[in-house]
Amino acid sequence: MAEVEAVARAAHDGQTDKAGRPYTEHLSAVAEGVRARGGHAEQIAAAWLHDAVEDHRLSDDWLARAALTARTKDIVRAVTKRPGEPPEAYAARIRATPGALLVKEADLAHNADPARLAVLDEATRTRLAEKYTRMRALLGLTAGGR
Repeated sequence: MAEVEAVARAAHDGQTDKAGRPYTEHLSAVAEGVRARGGHAEQIAAAWLHDAVEDHRLSDDWLARAALTARTKDIVRAVTKRPGEPPEAYAARIRATPGALLVKEADLAHNADPARLAVLDEATRTRLAEKYTRMRALLGLTAGGR
């Protein structure tokens, strides 16, 4: 697991989130969220890498060749949004991929953290809160969990 964390940290080095915080804080929080929800090692590895391909920090080719299990790769691919992809199709892929829903649930939980959203301007905060609420509904996640 330390190797996957190191790769993710290196890949996202210098990247910041919308609030200007180091992006690796988000990755760490999602990985911890997966662990706290009972996720297994493959899901925790995918949590560390969940935005790497989408953010073009690592390539699809890197993922294909990486020394990761097929399940971890499948989860990373499932949670990687594709350009122009409708949210419904994205949610359906996550729901259809074993292990991916837990990773996305932890991702959404951290993204929607009120403390994290509080530092954003009101328009951004409102837009993101609506986006996350809609995705939770598409994934079949309720406010209190699954």
